[in-house]
Amino acid sequence: MPVPYDEHLNGGPLTRVASPYRVSGPSLQRVLGLWSAVSIVVGTVIGSGVFLVPSTMIRYVGSPRNLFIVWIVAGLLSLFGALTYAELAAALPEAGGEYVYLSEAYGPFWGFLYGWTQFWVAKSGSIATLAAGFYTYLTLFVPVLGATLWTVPLHIGPGGSLLEIHYGQLVAIALILSLAGVNYIGVRSGGNIQVLVTAIKMLLIAGIVFVGLFSGRGESSHFTGHISSLGGVAGFFAAMVSALWAYDGWNNVSMVSSEICEPQRNLPRALIFGTAAVILTYISINLAYFYVLTPEQVAASHRVAADMIASLYGPLATHAVAIAVMISIFAALNGSILSGGRIPYAMARDRLFFRYAADVHPKFRTPGHAMILLCLWSCVVVLSGWYDDLYNFVIFGSWILYLMTAVSVFVLRKKRPDLPRPYRVIGYPIVPVLFIGVAMLLLISTVQTRPRESLMGLILMGLAVPFYAFWRNSRRSRR
Repeated sequence: MPVPYDEHLNGGPLTRVASPYRVSGPSLQRVLGLWSAVSIVVGTVIGSGVFLVPSTMIRYVGSPRNLFIVWIVAGLLSLFGALTYAELAAALPEAGGEYVYLSEAYGPFWGFLYGWTQFWVAKSGSIATLAAGFYTYLTLFVPVLGATLWTVPLHIGPGGSLLEIHYGQLVAIALILSLAGVNYIGVRSGGNIQVLVTAIKMLLIAGIVFVGLFSGRGESSHFTGHISSLGGVAGFFAAMVSALWAYDGWNNVSMVSSEICEPQRNLPRALIFGTAAVILTYISINLAYFYVLTPEQVAASHRVAADMIASLYGPLATHAVAIAVMISIFAALNGSILSGGRIPYAMARDRLFFRYAADVHPKFRTPGHAMILLCLWSCVVVLSGWYDDLYNFVIFGSWILYLMTAVSVFVLRKKRPDLPRPYRVIGYPIVPVLFIGVAMLLLISTVQTRPRESLMGLILMGLAVPFYAFWRNSRRSRR
């Protein structure tokens, strides 16, 4: 039988301090097993990034050797983050992930700040970007999707341009709403789709790697090539930002902690095994890229995987890669919707968001209103065309909150020594300290290389302050 997350876990009650403002009602249920949890990690992380960012990265670092160092360092950083998060997820297996950890460690404002950033910018922007990427690849088969349906005579588009609505954006919206519907009628159905599509995606990527490495038409000398680049520390960290964008999403499974069976065991396993699988996948596919293509060809490519296959089998073969990328994006999009809806739900349950977002469907046992609300806003972001800019704006602020989440391992060990910890960070305190240290260096580098985006991100996050004050005062008056 599924177990509501606010009753008992493995014979013991939840140990988070209950909020006196928390909304009561039907509870979420633990129906997602280990494979579903792992597929959320793998399926959400591997979207379109690994098919796109190697060309950007090689222009920053100059050589395949340096590029692989960046992939490995970024992967280890993500793995250290996963190891750190695993302790928090096992100790506090509730809906919302970082929202819960930050609230428990530093107070409700920091949890709200994370939830605000995720709902309005980060998660909605990610969903919009994935959906737009899906229709972009679909235009290879249906070119009319790239045509303009309507031009809004207002300079509200990206960069102050006229806002253009394309046919493909309607397809992207339809895809978002369809997946919202699937996840609305049950977390089990969403989880099953995630497992199936992720398995297909990994098989297709394995096929691309196999074709590239065993085609017999590559050159190992490509790995020792070099092109002019930014280079140095600045180039390394600029490439690191691109790599971390491709690795982003490993923490999403913690957002559905309240629906994972045996979370104290399965959440750490999902975070660690899933992140390790992603690292191996990224290294393998980049080996295939650079075995077939020269560094110059990779640097000039906008779709590296497609160009690699085209160089082996001709332009028509790129259709197969496009299908693989679309399936990859589909899995990432489903995982983002499945996990992202739990953040506004957790906020609303603590009366720090719109009240109806706290409702759990009495039959389907999903936070349907929260999920639909997130997807509707994501559709608005799709139409706006601002999703790439929003993501760039929020990456600085998001990493501040990721860093604070990692620090909360130390804070909670001191603040809540009574908190049962079925999993403790391997290599504590070195592993979380390394994650925190590299995250700080990344933030410093981001401020130096992207000062405008960093400032805009802080401004967007700062807009949360008056809304937090409003909802805090509102819940006090209700109490």
